[in-house]
Amino acid sequence: MSPGASVRSAQRCCNDASCVAECPVDCIRPRPDEPGFASAELLHIDPDTCIDCGACVEACPVEAIHAEEDLPSDLARYADINAAYFRQHPLDLGIKPVTSPVRVSREQGPLRVAIVGTGPAACYAAEHLLGRGEVEIEMFDRLPAPWGLARYGVAPDHSETRGVTTMFASAFKRDAVRFHLNVEVGRDISHQELLGHAHAVIYAVGASGDRRLNVPGEDLPGSHWATEFVAWYNGHPDYADRRFDLSGERAVIVGNGNVALDIARVLTADPDALAGTDIADHALDALRESAIREVVLVGRRGLTHAAYTGPEFLALGRLPDADVVIDPADLDGIDAILADPATDPAVRLKLTLAQEYSQRPSTGANKRIVFRFRSSPQEVLGEDRTEAIRLCRNEIRDTPDGSVAVPTSETADLDSGLVLRAVGYRGAAMPDVPFDPAARVIPNDAGRVLDSSGAEQPGVYVTGWIKRGPRGVIGANRGDAGETVSALVDDFRAGRLAAPAGDREELLTLLEQRCPDLVDRDGWNLIDSAERANGAQSGRPRVKFTHPAQMLAVARRTWWQR
Repeated sequence: MSPGASVRSAQRCCNDASCVAECPVDCIRPRPDEPGFASAELLHIDPDTCIDCGACVEACPVEAIHAEEDLPSDLARYADINAAYFRQHPLDLGIKPVTSPVRVSREQGPLRVAIVGTGPAACYAAEHLLGRGEVEIEMFDRLPAPWGLARYGVAPDHSETRGVTTMFASAFKRDAVRFHLNVEVGRDISHQELLGHAHAVIYAVGASGDRRLNVPGEDLPGSHWATEFVAWYNGHPDYADRRFDLSGERAVIVGNGNVALDIARVLTADPDALAGTDIADHALDALRESAIREVVLVGRRGLTHAAYTGPEFLALGRLPDADVVIDPADLDGIDAILADPATDPAVRLKLTLAQEYSQRPSTGANKRIVFRFRSSPQEVLGEDRTEAIRLCRNEIRDTPDGSVAVPTSETADLDSGLVLRAVGYRGAAMPDVPFDPAARVIPNDAGRVLDSSGAEQPGVYVTGWIKRGPRGVIGANRGDAGETVSALVDDFRAGRLAAPAGDREELLTLLEQRCPDLVDRDGWNLIDSAERANGAQSGRPRVKFTHPAQMLAVARRTWWQR
């Protein structure tokens, strides 16, 4: 890096703000304490203030920070994106004092916490706890492998994003953290039993369910939730044996968020390029035989309300074997938005890219990614399986509560044997834990779980999507987890948490009795090493085991004897 030339390559920005805390001159924006942080698609480094100390580079878990002169050609545009942000948001150099978090004293400790889940939200919570002094952490996952969506939700061609798991693995080497994998809370051990062995329980179970379209035919074979497809190509054990019909020339994805774009890239990518990633072998084999040449992404509102982020939209334009197609009619009215100097830079980027894509001549590529805005599914058509989807054209109307999409009588049928529904996630209830069925979250106040009357549940906390709803990228969980941990530590220091009746050794004995296939940290390390070794043989980062029996064999140290 050189002075005044630092930029953030935001395609891979995880927004966990580790870099913000490390910057000695406070030149990274937006900060977590600013209103725009929660909705920010990426963070930016002011080139005129940066002193080229490299602290942010070391702190970034996903290798997203480059010097301007070192930017790869496919990321060169981020220099302009970064500069444009600071033209609209000039840097305020009033450095805010950093306050150290309250710690658990040796006299009070150790604070013992059970965390249900091992995905990013759970791991950020554990990381915050480790910074609070005398703590003992028990982490639970129903699968034999940790990391949740960081392992099974991130697209295989975004391997850098999974760098957060390397950061977590390094932080969790100490004995203060124990992994209890292949253990299902609510089946193998109850909520009350966890409270009997810890001062507090944090639920970080995400939002793994999908929202329904509520249209006729959506349950026909060939119509699937997008999360099933993502889990399938990422080797999730629950979905490894699924089958998806890739024999038609067109796939339709209802939704246009980042998950939809991930799927569109995977479906149109060169399988030889994917062969260098950790995509599941069964998915790679299926994609090599795929006949899909066109992927249509359906969004119910217009361009200005598209759910994808600018960096992901930009990445589509770099696909070598696929054209990005946008109807020029969908660009009506955006010139005025682009001419307005107050337009948010993130919105400006997405609209500018849409203009560029709409004006590009066809490259002659044999695949296409087509965006259909202001459209909604009306019915999935077919007798015994999905054969087509009927879309209705929407009219966008402004209301006091914002713009809404109103269906019109104009419809169109698209032939397709594969329809993927990517319209959002839904949280699911946990046994014996309060749950709001309308909002699909665990009700809480700053992470403290509340019952149906609004009363706090002593010792029960929540973080991540199951706390706030399915919003934000991986790094957004860091600040969210910090809020929850602060509430928990405050309650512990104030004497509001009951001392556990059993210690952690008694907990381990209980788990070993009930779960003969329990996988601990050493067992996971064996699985991890075996996957990496298998990948190295073919020049890949890893080859995932996709069935629990395979992972358990390795964890028992018997795999290498076969």
